[in-house]
Amino acid sequence: MIAGARYVHTDLIAHDWRRLAGFYERVFGCERVPPERDYRGPDLDAGTGIPGGHLTGVHLRLPGCGAEGPTLELFQYDEPEPAGSRAVNRPGFTHIAFQVDDVESARAEVLSEGGSAVGRVVELEPEPGSRVCWCYVTDPEGNVIELQSWS
Repeated sequence: MIAGARYVHTDLIAHDWRRLAGFYERVFGCERVPPERDYRGPDLDAGTGIPGGHLTGVHLRLPGCGAEGPTLELFQYDEPEPAGSRAVNRPGFTHIAFQVDDVESARAEVLSEGGSAVGRVVELEPEPGSRVCWCYVTDPEGNVIELQSWS
């Protein structure tokens, strides 16, 4: 086991990081963690393997995790690679999930803020006596989000 391992952040490359940050702040209550980032130069080139790379963005503290909790890192490259297909059954990272009080209301808010529906709201019983109401939606850039509520 790696000594001192602790989850820190998940990075999401955006077409427009400012617009996407506003979405996550308004809809989920994420909070900006200063400073805004603006990286370029030989160290970035060496670390990313992208010659002449330039990225800007911000970290957003995820709700419900406290002042030292993990962040959603939203960055934007000047010259991004074309996006591949996004689907909930594609291997690799597919979505982020937020626990909410009311899945239907949360879904409606995501849709009103420019997100899209992926499927319908459903309920499952993962084990006897435990129910989860959930659905998939996307943010305005098509990244998949799971909304869930347990009872």
